[in-house]
Amino acid sequence: MKIPPLVDAGEPLNSDEERRYGRHLVIPQFSAQGQSRLKNAKVVCIGAGGLGSPLLMYLAAAGVGTLGIVEFDTVDESNLQRQIIYGHSDIGKSKAESAKAKIAEINPYVKVVTHEVRLDNSNVLEIFSGYDLIIDGTDNFATRYLINDACFLLKKPYIWGSVLRFDGQAAVFFSEYGPCYRCLHPKPAGDAPNCAEAGVLGVLCASIASIQATEAIKLIAGVGEVLIGSLVIYDALAMSYQTIDISKDPECALCSDKPTQLGLLDDYEAFCLPEKPSQITVVELKEKMDRGEDFLLIDVREPHEFEIVRIPGSILIPLSNFIDGSAIATLPRDKQIIMHCRSGVRSATSLGILKSAGFSDATHVEGGVLAWAQQIDPTCTVY
Repeated sequence: MKIPPLVDAGEPLNSDEERRYGRHLVIPQFSAQGQSRLKNAKVVCIGAGGLGSPLLMYLAAAGVGTLGIVEFDTVDESNLQRQIIYGHSDIGKSKAESAKAKIAEINPYVKVVTHEVRLDNSNVLEIFSGYDLIIDGTDNFATRYLINDACFLLKKPYIWGSVLRFDGQAAVFFSEYGPCYRCLHPKPAGDAPNCAEAGVLGVLCASIASIQATEAIKLIAGVGEVLIGSLVIYDALAMSYQTIDISKDPECALCSDKPTQLGLLDDYEAFCLPEKPSQITVVELKEKMDRGEDFLLIDVREPHEFEIVRIPGSILIPLSNFIDGSAIATLPRDKQIIMHCRSGVRSATSLGILKSAGFSDATHVEGGVLAWAQQIDPTCTVY
């Protein structure tokens, strides 16, 4: 979809800027006016992780005048596989401040505003009101719905991206011209793993972030067709791109003609976890072991994870066996079944499958292997 430029042109470029952005200025569809719009634009990136890292670097290099960073986390060694805005010397430091320092090296003409807070419904409208465009670099459903709802209420465009393993997606949601995120996902997929749980190919983040950055530049400058009403799906293993249409949902709770949601939700975490499954803690599991209770402990991770670390006494039955139903027939019904995974996401999914199959006494371990290593056996390998 082609729409008018999001941002008006600002002050003329100075001679230094003309040299810096020369490769933009010679593009007929872009020219000095498009670059001036970038200079006058205010863009905020939610998250400075796998998607946020290349996003911020490319938008800074492109000459976006003001970049906001909403990020409260610190740099961890495990981030460096994909979060390319950081280096080894940044470990333990504020992500927002480390990213700001890198942006200053990339382009000193860019103003960087850091918001070192956890985005929630108490601050989202105030933060977003100061920007023309919001870009999502997060990896959880609760924040995505929060961003979408705030953008709808403020009538601001929302550029969304998602990555997992070898697959990525990107879209632009702008209620003035097309559907919102809720039209694509009316309900959250509460059992979907995140990157920490399922993994992600590091370079995939750059592929999707570059699409998001391109859409941001096109929106600001008013060039080309924007991904409003379209979803791009990228399969890195097949090296294929697919674009599908997204239509407005006539029953959307937020953007339909008869909305049932008129403002922000009180609790987005609760919205994304509508029903808490029955669960036990690792301390309770250890007490059951010590008492010699008769139960079956099932690890629903993948075989390679099982080789890295395991809870004593567990047997491996991957989640896929529950999804395809092959595990159900092999399980005893005369003893309690307790399931676990790395952090509790996949075991909660398998629990739901067992409950629907009539295993009413089944439960899963809150926090999984990570909680076991933290609270029971600190010698366990954490990955």
